[in-house]
Amino acid sequence: MDPSASTKALPRNYRLFRKIVLAGVVAYLLFSVLSGIVIADLSLKLHRLPLRHRQTIAAAVRADFHAELQEVSIGASDGVVLKGWYVHPSAYNGNAVVLLHGITDNREGVAGYGHLLLEHGYAVLLPDARRHGESGGELATYGVKEADDIHRWVSWIYRQDPPQCVYGFGESYGAALMLQSLAVENRFCAVAVESAFSTAREMSFERVSGPLHLQAWFGRTLGRPAIWSAMVYARVRYGVDLLQPSPLEAVRSSKVPVLLIHGEADRNIAPRHSQLIANAAPDHVELWLVPHAGHTMAWDAAHQEFESRLLGWFASHPSSLQHHAVQVLPTALSDSD
Repeated sequence: MDPSASTKALPRNYRLFRKIVLAGVVAYLLFSVLSGIVIADLSLKLHRLPLRHRQTIAAAVRADFHAELQEVSIGASDGVVLKGWYVHPSAYNGNAVVLLHGITDNREGVAGYGHLLLEHGYAVLLPDARRHGESGGELATYGVKEADDIHRWVSWIYRQDPPQCVYGFGESYGAALMLQSLAVENRFCAVAVESAFSTAREMSFERVSGPLHLQAWFGRTLGRPAIWSAMVYARVRYGVDLLQPSPLEAVRSSKVPVLLIHGEADRNIAPRHSQLIANAAPDHVELWLVPHAGHTMAWDAAHQEFESRLLGWFASHPSSLQHHAVQVLPTALSDSD
């Protein structure tokens, strides 16, 4: 055997291996870029779920609470028309609650919570988030624009039907929006949310890893090119920073009391997100981890305790003078009064 032939083969094999690795890296980066574009478009242009039970809900409101299901609307800062329902029960306790639905859902998705609160005398406002239900908007921005939308809804309540207190409740996507509104809205007497994410950055690691049934480590490492691509594409194409939303920072900068509810068996948004928020603001945040509860399933898993905790949380945070500073909302469009 010729030793020189063996030594010549090694460099050739190494060069071939290097080309294969380089081609693989290029292919993976290209795939990541394309995946990022798809992720960005799917995240911002959500499927709309139409309202299907308007008449049934209106009939229940009349029969159970001797009230009307009022169709209301306001204008957002960018001119988008936001729509919702408002109910003022005959047995009114002087307070109102804003109820926010989950992603790709609409106001009907939180009608059950509305019924619970109406039974205890609260007026309820059920808005469709932008790009959801009957509200306008081409993009869902995960709190970037929705925080001010909620601020305007609170102003609408104080102007149209001034309460002693406005409280808030949201689940999943609505939970994240509710918490982010605290950065611009300090008139809530208290809020309660279920299954909120902590930051869009932390959530992105899990979302990229999820389809591959991998843990968040994948998103933090090999999945980063796809996340980076989605962020750049969304910013350049739509002017939206997908990694900007941060319920955690909004809660940290606020003094509004927050009850965090999270199922220990939540596989959609891990309980650690609520734990991160609670640890960031322990002076005004309370965390309830619900055993055996999946995503937004606390009411099903612990029905009586859920109701007592939610109602008790609101009752234990009555109004203070700072919550009655009414801010004029010049862009309000209409209501059914």
